Amino acid sequence: MDITSSLPDPHICEQARLSRDARFDGLFFTAVSSTGIYCRPVCPAPVPKRANVRYYANAAAAEAAGFRPCLRCRPELSPGNDQWQRGDHVVARALKLIESGALEESSLPQLATHVGVGARQLRRLFVERVGAPPISVHTTRRLLFAKQLLTETALPVTEVALASGFRSLRRFNAAFAQANRIAPRELRRHPRAAAGDALVLRLGYRPPYAFGELLAFLRTRAMPGVERVDDDSYARVFGPADAPGWLRLSAWPGEHALRLQLHCPQSSQLLGVVTTLRRMFDLDANPQVIADTLRDDAILGPLLARRPGLRLPGGWDGFEIAVRAILGQQISVAAARTLATRIVQRWGQPLAEAPMPGLERLFPTPEVLAQAELREVGLTTARAATVRGMAQALLDGRVDFRADQSLDEFVARWVALPGIGEWTAHYMAMRALSEPDAFPAADLILRRAATTDPTPLSTKALSQRAEAWRPWRAYTVIHLWRGTTDAPPALRSKKSEKTP
Repeated sequence: MDITSSLPDPHICEQARLSRDARFDGLFFTAVSSTGIYCRPVCPAPVPKRANVRYYANAAAAEAAGFRPCLRCRPELSPGNDQWQRGDHVVARALKLIESGALEESSLPQLATHVGVGARQLRRLFVERVGAPPISVHTTRRLLFAKQLLTETALPVTEVALASGFRSLRRFNAAFAQANRIAPRELRRHPRAAAGDALVLRLGYRPPYAFGELLAFLRTRAMPGVERVDDDSYARVFGPADAPGWLRLSAWPGEHALRLQLHCPQSSQLLGVVTTLRRMFDLDANPQVIADTLRDDAILGPLLARRPGLRLPGGWDGFEIAVRAILGQQISVAAARTLATRIVQRWGQPLAEAPMPGLERLFPTPEVLAQAELREVGLTTARAATVRGMAQALLDGRVDFRADQSLDEFVARWVALPGIGEWTAHYMAMRALSEPDAFPAADLILRRAATTDPTPLSTKALSQRAEAWRPWRAYTVIHLWRGTTDAPPALRSKKSEKTP
């Protein structure tokens, strides 16, 4: 994939620009040579002449070409384009690492070594395929986030610099002025008031977006004390225990965006929290591309029509998802939630003060559960050993939730642990990594839902049928689960996972 092939067809770009089609928001940017500004395709400004328009696949490429972001349509609010991060190519892997903050602490040569190439080759590949070098991609991401904070919050400029990854205010001011042709303080002529001690931010998405369906999935799995999910919102607390934060995510009426209320005592965590929420709520997916692949399937087509914009529900933390996946082996969602609640109440870190009703504990750490006597809360001997062994494997580095690993690599490493089988590994990949092609083929409900025959498909037959659903098999899992009268997807195959 190179910079030109990642763009929609020029005629489609032109039609989307003229009609301000929100389905293409973030899939390309419109740069205007007469003004030196780049915009989202939904920009409400007067339509420029076609002769002055250039199209770029991403904001970093537009800025590398010398254009500055529009102050009216605000490119920082556009959803991302997950097409860039699909596959196992070194550029896709490097982009995932950049998004997870790799260049905050590491250098470009270290990033290049991690993905198996030299720094010069990685830079060349980025320029060819993305339109900008890795450092520019990293810097643009930070500056656009800073622009959003300056526009939507009353955070001091010093904290905005820290939140967007700049350790020097002088460097932040210089980089921001160069990219935006305006100083940070000039952009904040009319600072917004904060909602109490919480920030309020927009998190944009491409329509359609089935937020209510996603909440329904999370609501049955929410852990009392740590999370709270109602018909309209998702809320949770997060660490560290001595300075905990909290957040609440709800719909933003009249906009293709979610409303994030966020209290984060450590400004340096802000970008990471927003990045996690964008992954968890699948805000950068392109529902049109997913539907184009799946809508002609006899079983999936009606399900897509019934629930347009159904997204892949991720998880806040990989360890939390791993524990829940193990607890859910061969039992119902409700039973797994009961066990998880007992674990939280027994070993979760209590907070000195609950930020809102029902949120008073942090999920226990791997260090705690690696030593916990889990049979005290009702786990079987085998399952308790699996949870403890998994926690220790994370601490030892034998497994992890690194963003750039392939699905096959992730599954192979996890199934090597006692008590972890293919179903558990794929479920973790789907929820913890938001891997769009994860597919727990042994799931009994999937094998029933994927056929009109009364006899469930075999795991092998379902795997073969699902080849046509690549690379979106995880989305078919959610559609099939939700399509079976919301039957609990934790009812597993009769075949057990490996036991210790």
